[in-house]
Amino acid sequence: MIRFLAKGLWRDRSRSLFPMLVVTAGVMLTVVLYSYLKGSENDIVRTAASFRTGHVDVVTHAYAAEQDQVPNDLALTGLESLLTGLRAAHPQLAWTPRIHFVGLLDVPDENGETRAQGPAMGLAVDLLSPGSPEPGILDLERALVRGRLPTAAGEILLSDQFAHRLGLVPGGTVTLISATMHGAMTTANFTLAGTVRFGVAAMDRGAVIADVADVQQALDMVDAAGEVLGFFPDLVFRADEVRAVADRFTAEHPETGDPFAPVMRTLPEREGLGETLALANAIGGAVVGLFVVVMSIVLWNAGLMSGLRRFGEFGVRLAIGEQKGHLYRTLLWESLLIGVVGSVLGTALGLAVARYLEVHGIDISPFLKNSSMMISDSLHARITPVSWVIGLVPGLVATLLGTAIAGRGIYNRETARLTKELQE
Repeated sequence: MIRFLAKGLWRDRSRSLFPMLVVTAGVMLTVVLYSYLKGSENDIVRTAASFRTGHVDVVTHAYAAEQDQVPNDLALTGLESLLTGLRAAHPQLAWTPRIHFVGLLDVPDENGETRAQGPAMGLAVDLLSPGSPEPGILDLERALVRGRLPTAAGEILLSDQFAHRLGLVPGGTVTLISATMHGAMTTANFTLAGTVRFGVAAMDRGAVIADVADVQQALDMVDAAGEVLGFFPDLVFRADEVRAVADRFTAEHPETGDPFAPVMRTLPEREGLGETLALANAIGGAVVGLFVVVMSIVLWNAGLMSGLRRFGEFGVRLAIGEQKGHLYRTLLWESLLIGVVGSVLGTALGLAVARYLEVHGIDISPFLKNSSMMISDSLHARITPVSWVIGLVPGLVATLLGTAIAGRGIYNRETARLTKELQE
């Protein structure tokens, strides 16, 4: 019977073409939007983790309470001992120290006088230790615009935009004016090794990337760091695993009231990211639900129009003895065939568009010119295993639902009126 119905739909395209186009378009949009939402979520998580939060981080209680003020006077001390303990207790994560700092960069002229100055947002990471994960986490090779990466102490990276504004080229000298861990003013000279562009507006405006050992010396923070971040080696965030790590750390370091005691936080607990991720998941579910409803309404109307056009056909089939239930089931089988074909075509087109967005992304930099959030200025789609099957939900459910609603009219037909209808 299915083969017979398929031939009927192929030969009478007037009753199959429009519903199939609707299903194809709806499934394609569902796949593209779902993949784009998952990709945007992944971009937000990866950018925030790489530049700000890590998958987990360890700070002091006092530092956590005032983190937005970059309070290095409340930093972790006994850093080497802490790192050794973390690496032994949680070897599945890569642990690395970081120091956030702010200051003024002074560019001297040939006479040593100030030629240009600019406020800087600094990030000290482990650039020079063998096997350090930081160059990979920050993707410095890809971000490099001019010059090279630091290979010796006293070398730094600047955002390319910031370096242009200061008129500084690789090989030039710059002086950092900042404050030590103890509140005293300090200066330190650095050589610009290269410039970078991360594609993150907040970093590209005025970022300074320096080796953590150089900054520890400049800010009088020997064996200290503002925070210690933990990353999975593949940089993929796993909520359940980091939650287990944080719970174990909390059990080993119970609250004592000491403001300088360490505390571990997970990525969703930082800067509203948990709410952002929950919102993204809710939007993804709402997108699928919305398309099921909209497509059901459209296909319901299509079914009603088709039913009116086929009114005589239904009458003949009922008049020659076909049961209403059998007729109704054949309509459902027809809709299922249309849904399957439309879903396959829509999924293929949707994956093609999603793949393009996965590679090229969508530039949102015009909306982030003054943003201080760690968000990439190019959001990409991400094709997941769910992307291959998500279109089946609106494609099949909406088609069957629309036909089921429209087909109820068959049961309202009165056999006694068939002869009159056929004569007309």
